[in-house]
Amino acid sequence: MIIVGTEILTTFIHIVSESLLTPVVVLLVLFLIISILAIGGLVNEKFTRKPMRKRELESLLNDINNSTSPDEIKSHVESSTLFKDQKDIISNIVDNHNLEPEARKSYASKLVEDEQMALLKKTNLTDILVRVGPVLGLLGTLIPLGPGLSALGSGQIATLAEALTIAFDTTVVGLTISSLCYVVSKYKKQWYETDLTTTETVAESVLEKLGEY
Repeated sequence: MIIVGTEILTTFIHIVSESLLTPVVVLLVLFLIISILAIGGLVNEKFTRKPMRKRELESLLNDINNSTSPDEIKSHVESSTLFKDQKDIISNIVDNHNLEPEARKSYASKLVEDEQMALLKKTNLTDILVRVGPVLGLLGTLIPLGPGLSALGSGQIATLAEALTIAFDTTVVGLTISSLCYVVSKYKKQWYETDLTTTETVAESVLEKLGEY
């Protein structure tokens, strides 16, 4: 028994499904370009970024511990190999050394948390594409299969072959997008977590020293 209106609904769904193929392919091409650029940015950052080494961190912590004034602490921080964003955070903490200890600690925590959020935002796009890439690939696989199977029923082998080609191509592109973006997000998050740990370590040392003045 066919429910009244079912044919109209299925026809509508079929039209919508077929009309989605072009946007899906366009998005796959766009996201593939973004993924390739992201890999290029990762390679560039790998060879240009110079994070603080362990010995440099130890030296900075000793200099902070031996400082006799907030200005001297700030001077050591500015001359260190910390990244600019890290220096800005530590300098802001030192500049507010007149705050009460608890207020100063809360302010430092807020600065570090803001930096953490800023670093996480840098991988938001690639994190999204890790999930979206395979979904678009699956859509690009399933959408042309309907017309392809219909063509097979009427003996149009060429149409089926074209549909299968599109299906396989979109799957490959979708998985490629996901793989590239996963690599970018994975490495960048490792770098940023290390940078954040360094910032927290220096901030704690500075807070402890400021408490002595």
